[in-house]
Amino acid sequence: MLINLIPKVFYDHLQDGLDLFVSGLGFKVLHQDDDLAVIARDGAKVYVVESPEFAAKDRPELAIETDSIDALFAEISTRAPQLLHRNGATVTLKPWGAREFAVLDKTDVCVVFRQWPQDGQTTGSRP
Repeated sequence: MLINLIPKVFYDHLQDGLDLFVSGLGFKVLHQDDDLAVIARDGAKVYVVESPEFAAKDRPELAIETDSIDALFAEISTRAPQLLHRNGATVTLKPWGAREFAVLDKTDVCVVFRQWPQDGQTTGSRP
């Protein structure tokens, strides 16, 4: 049985990842050492890893599904408005039927927050 998929996000400096996820998005640190932090909020978990080599190779876009996008947007836009992505700075209904907004940190890591409609509220199909 599969339970969770947990991404690793690589940074030149561990603090840059903590700035996004902990300070900006309200995650809590479950474990931290010199080059790794395990962080979580509700059902989402991320491994933030300090590795300049891998950080130079990949700046990921992550998606987190939520069931309360308006409350989450209000919280994040109050806590860290500077993180709102210029192309996703408001909650927007997308052509595929989800409501979304996005944040972007100073290293170009993007996190998209997405809420799918309840069954029967859209003609599109959910992936």
